[in-house]
Amino acid sequence: MSKRTVKVAVTGAAGQIGYSLLPRLASGEVFGPDTNVELHLLEITPALGALEGVVMELDDCAFPLLSNVVITDDANVAFDGVNWALLVGSKPRGKGMLRGDLIKENGPIFVGQGQALQKGASDIRVAVVGNPANTNCLIAMNNAPDIPNERFSALTRLDQNRAYAQLAQKAGVSITDVSNVTIWGNHSATQYPDTENAKINGKPVIEVINDQEWLQGEFITTVQKRGAAIINARGKSSAASAANATLDHVKSFEQKTEEGNWFSAAICSKGHYGIEEGLIFSFPLVSDGNGGYSVVEGLSHSDFAKEKVAATETELKEEKAVVADLL
Repeated sequence: MSKRTVKVAVTGAAGQIGYSLLPRLASGEVFGPDTNVELHLLEITPALGALEGVVMELDDCAFPLLSNVVITDDANVAFDGVNWALLVGSKPRGKGMLRGDLIKENGPIFVGQGQALQKGASDIRVAVVGNPANTNCLIAMNNAPDIPNERFSALTRLDQNRAYAQLAQKAGVSITDVSNVTIWGNHSATQYPDTENAKINGKPVIEVINDQEWLQGEFITTVQKRGAAIINARGKSSAASAANATLDHVKSFEQKTEEGNWFSAAICSKGHYGIEEGLIFSFPLVSDGNGGYSVVEGLSHSDFAKEKVAATETELKEEKAVVADLL
């Protein structure tokens, strides 16, 4: 029986995240040992030489499941017939640049990519990694009217993984003992990592980590500002962990969610939890493993949590207003 083939586009493919991401995509880790992977790699024209070097390394890995690699600087070519589009590439924030400036700089890129995404396969799914991820996703989604909104998502899995690590270390347990952490809202310093509904070994977090001050203070700010802390320590942004989270994100949509658990990703709000419709907002999700997913309903929020969720929603509304002319 012939193996199925999944076509995956990766933008900004010669960058640091791409360098960590591509070998693992090609290895079969994400789509399994019975699926061939065809990579469509998009870069800006000056970076095509570097991208060719990355592809030489992919060749030298001799991955049995890597069936083909397309290198291009044309989004229409990159997205032609793809099943997954991982939008990693975006213009990084320069020294002294405000977030609003970054949003305006990246906006036109995601207008063009949104228009080109409509060349994808009928089951295309889009994951936006490049920051500001939620609003870049909003722009791409609104410029791809032929693709259902629910096929678009933005990455908050890195924040979820960071939260899991902090809780496991604080409680002195394994990562696998932590579950049901939600990242609400924006992949930014206003995001709300929610431990009120999270569990450690099946117990509410507060019963295991009896330190409300830490849970509502240092834990949240550590997760919110982890990216900046890594840049300060390493001199470069988090690439390996971002690539890993991107793969986790895809796997969570591809595989059926374990009973009683959920994962976080930013999707187009349909008014869940009172969040304005049309915003790209991170919620707790479960996947049916067949391309469908749903928001976990009925989670309770304290007044503290409601305030945090409202703050991140406000920021996303403000970002949407900045790019209103691109939607």
